[in-house]
Amino acid sequence: MGSWREHHGWSAAASLRRLAARPLGSLLTIAVMGLALALPLAFYLLLGNVQQLGKALGQDQAINVFLQPDQAESQAQLLAKQLRDRSDVASVTVKTPQQGLDELAKLQGFSGALDALDQNPLPYVLMVQPRPGLDAPTVERLASEMREMRSVAQVQDSGTWRQRLDALLGVGDRVVAALALMLVLAALLVVGNTVRVDIASRSEEIGVLLLVGASGAFVRRPYLYAGIWYGLFSGILAALLALAIEFALSGPVARLSQAYDGKLHIGGLPAWLLLAVPLAAAALGWLGARLVSAWQLRKAA
Repeated sequence: MGSWREHHGWSAAASLRRLAARPLGSLLTIAVMGLALALPLAFYLLLGNVQQLGKALGQDQAINVFLQPDQAESQAQLLAKQLRDRSDVASVTVKTPQQGLDELAKLQGFSGALDALDQNPLPYVLMVQPRPGLDAPTVERLASEMREMRSVAQVQDSGTWRQRLDALLGVGDRVVAALALMLVLAALLVVGNTVRVDIASRSEEIGVLLLVGASGAFVRRPYLYAGIWYGLFSGILAALLALAIEFALSGPVARLSQAYDGKLHIGGLPAWLLLAVPLAAAALGWLGARLVSAWQLRKAA
């Protein structure tokens, strides 16, 4: 057992020295793998923030219910109370015609036209917030039932927009998963080819070791550690590149969030994911080295 542990330590150190002995080739391999692993992280970051942007732009937007122009405030409050009693409604806010007129007055180009009006033409508006967690068909059914209510002139619902956004995000999830799978396979092939070249260049040494009775596990152990080092360093590089992308986007994102009065919350990659990437890449490097070294040693034997 002590000899086995000693050989593991020697293999890890020897493989690391071999990587340092050819810095340019090692750096190029690590850079290619790091970029391949960083791309799925970048797309994952982009997709997550698009979801946050969709929420800020109205994914959970309230349904606007426009009453008939001749409806009084008492009728608007009565209808609001009826909607609040529903189990699928979280809250209802009543917007008076004067509040709507004040909002229009703040828009550029409307103040002069509003001054020429003899009376306020705007109706009462109920801003109905559906209960969180409702699916799209349930929200659409709520909007349809409100359209059938008396004194309701129009119901403005963003349900169709929400469904399209959900469909686009679903496509994005599949694209990111497919892209991640292809790039992981590319990283696996890069490690495998690098280890294959290394084994081929030391074929005579490997042949001598096999002749004197060395086991296959003993011979391939340094190459497995080489794959682990390649994967670990490329995973660290991928995590650093992802952090660099976050830092580069922090300024524009802060300005975008400020434009939405701080309601837009853009998040970065979770810490657990950044820590898991180097470990997963190391396992990927080990797998690539294991497959290629086993195949090469069978040929040598």
